[in-house]
Amino acid sequence: MAILKEGNNSKAKYFDSLKVNTIPLISWGLSATFQAEIKGIVSDTHRISNLAHGKKWKNADWDFRNKLEKKIILITDTKLNIVFASHNMHKMNGYLENEVLGKTPKMFQGKETSVHTSSEIREAIALKKPFVKQVLNYKKNGELYYCNIEGFPIFNKKGDLVNFIAFEEAA
Repeated sequence: MAILKEGNNSKAKYFDSLKVNTIPLISWGLSATFQAEIKGIVSDTHRISNLAHGKKWKNADWDFRNKLEKKIILITDTKLNIVFASHNMHKMNGYLENEVLGKTPKMFQGKETSVHTSSEIREAIALKKPFVKQVLNYKKNGELYYCNIEGFPIFNKKGDLVNFIAFEEAA
């Protein structure tokens, strides 16, 4: 019996001496979240590339992958109907892509949005010029947020306007 006790003590001492580095269970969730974010960025980049190829964009040399890490991307047709919204848009304003497709970015504006700023954006769009503006927008739940927008017209290889693209982030 003494031998058995001694053997158990040896095992106990051995296991006590081990330095086991455990990974907290919460890190599994972070890893899954990170993987989902990367998957969304890769998917969005691929979809934008397909759109650019299909519309024969003249200058599509933006680093979309890098932009998507910090900003959302909205692409409209020439009539300003949304044809693409990046996967991360819901983090900024609560909307999913399927809720905004076919609508105009005006859907994010409301009573408190500056008429002057909206007018300046409309003028830049009419002139087919890039613009940088900060707009007071509305989230899906009605909360207000400031949105920094960099907007650009996109032309095809023939020089025809085919889309507008906006890189946006909450201020």
